[in-house]
Amino acid sequence: MAKARLFRLWLVLGSALMILLIIVYWDNVGTAHFYLHTALSRPHSPELGPTPGQGEDLQLPSEADPLLDKILSPDAETALSRKKTEPPPVLVPSPGARSPMEESVRGYDWSPHDAQSSPDQGQQQAERRRVLQGFCANASLAFPTKERAFEDIPNYELNHLIVDDRHGVIYCYVPKVACTNWKRVMIVLSGSLLERGAPYRDPLAIPREHVHNSSTHLTFNKFWRRYGRFSRHLMKVKLQKYTKFLFVRDPFVRLISAFRSKFQLENDEFYRKFAMPMLRRYANHSSPPASVSQAFRAGLKVTFAHFIQYLLDPHTETLAPFNEHWRQIYRLCHPCQIDYDFVGKLETLDDDAAQLLRLLKVDGRLHFPPSYRNRTASSWEEGWFAGIPLAWRRQLYKLYEADFVLFGYPKPENLLRD
Repeated sequence: MAKARLFRLWLVLGSALMILLIIVYWDNVGTAHFYLHTALSRPHSPELGPTPGQGEDLQLPSEADPLLDKILSPDAETALSRKKTEPPPVLVPSPGARSPMEESVRGYDWSPHDAQSSPDQGQQQAERRRVLQGFCANASLAFPTKERAFEDIPNYELNHLIVDDRHGVIYCYVPKVACTNWKRVMIVLSGSLLERGAPYRDPLAIPREHVHNSSTHLTFNKFWRRYGRFSRHLMKVKLQKYTKFLFVRDPFVRLISAFRSKFQLENDEFYRKFAMPMLRRYANHSSPPASVSQAFRAGLKVTFAHFIQYLLDPHTETLAPFNEHWRQIYRLCHPCQIDYDFVGKLETLDDDAAQLLRLLKVDGRLHFPPSYRNRTASSWEEGWFAGIPLAWRRQLYKLYEADFVLFGYPKPENLLRD
């Protein structure tokens, strides 16, 4: 009798453990392997934006169709969001002045930049998308995850895809590419954040500390908790019907900008997590100061060469994926699995932002914030890389080659030859 009772107890505990493991697995991997694979790419019309009838050939289980229709309706989206998520926090803007040190290091330019419409913007956009699609289909360019299907992307790798259901927009944010202000624009569009009980109307009024709060945005990696087993189906439907955009930047310049903002300014989080291990491993400091302020007072800082060593060190990726500020764009936004409608560039930010807002038909209610223009430019590359060995530069290019090629940035030959 006792043995039978003990057996039942172990059976119950084993079943509970198995259910827990399945939940954890699904939360990371999603429902990808439990449904038929469906085509994600679609032919594009010259016009940008959701097109009536798009996605009608998407094959879904027949019993799911009525439910998906209800879920995808704006009223249902709003009701479901209110039911399954907490109300947005009421926040009061508290913009703070930037210090002279931050101004100097980041190289801010606060002069206004009026966006002018160019007659060839449509042609330029078509060329960017043609280059991207061409190299995604071209076997001559190989990089990790290129051949992976969208269904095989784990949920935790979809956390950079921000969704606005009100306007049918999906934005993949890339750190160090004006993502703070694009996130502000997405908050205004979606109405996901309140100020004294009302949604923000001015992007620049949104406090910076709340812009990067993950609870502020609806991202693809949250779909599993919200929609359960229909999450992947809903992602595909939205990817076909919504307008998808991202903004990119010269990969080497983006690295310089990341280094300047995270390691030349006092940042406790990045000092403890990244700078201290770099100082131990590459600068022979066995016991670096415990805080960034102590390190800076002692004149101890990570150099750009240490940072490049860290990126090239195979142990770095073994321990954890690259931080989002220097992770490759193709790993953040999956451009060969997601057919982006608009590819903007930081180098043409003013024109591209104005063009995108017009095409989204929201230019009448908001403008892209005319804030700073980060002056970390390609002309700085030779100076920053002057002390980096040629072999390291070539390895670094191979590490970021896919970003250069996919987004049409020229190979920096001047940095890669003797």
